[in-house]
Amino acid sequence: IGAGLYTACVLLLMLFGMYRVEGLNPVSYMIPAVAMAVKSGVFEELLFRGVLFRSVEDMAGSWIAIVVSSLAFGLVHLLNPESTMAGAIYIAIEAGLLLSAAYLVTRRLWIAIGFHIVWNYVQSAVFSGIVSGGVKLPGLLQKTIEGPSFFTGGTFGMEQSIFALVLCTATGVVMLVIAMRRGHIVPA
Repeated sequence: IGAGLYTACVLLLMLFGMYRVEGLNPVSYMIPAVAMAVKSGVFEELLFRGVLFRSVEDMAGSWIAIVVSSLAFGLVHLLNPESTMAGAIYIAIEAGLLLSAAYLVTRRLWIAIGFHIVWNYVQSAVFSGIVSGGVKLPGLLQKTIEGPSFFTGGTFGMEQSIFALVLCTATGVVMLVIAMRRGHIVPA
């Protein structure tokens, strides 16, 4: 789902002529992104969903835990070199909700960790995208991205794109509905 969401965002950019593939890099360009994706996916999910979310949920319920962990998750991205307040807000909404909902569906961290790893990996290793205003490594595709940052995400990357905001938030809402139907929401 993480790979599909990122690919859908790129396909929308392609559809509107803002993302063009110019060529291919060697497959070996995909290797450095493995460490970045695994490190950020595992560490951030253990911290934000495994510790913060679960601690707040124990005290105040699932809904407050979603808000608190999502805001903290978004704000920590302000530490990245090309960070923007808009990027932090977008990440808090789209990724904070999506990753919290992913955890709530199964009550296991592996699904949120997997989403996070795969999104970051595909973003960097395949599509040569900027990861959250920070990591900017060439990946498999040589690309040109031109267009308003509202659509492309600008120097922050796809997480600051309206396409990611809509697609990831909608997926998060669907997953929340699934979690509610399974009775996985802890009341305040």
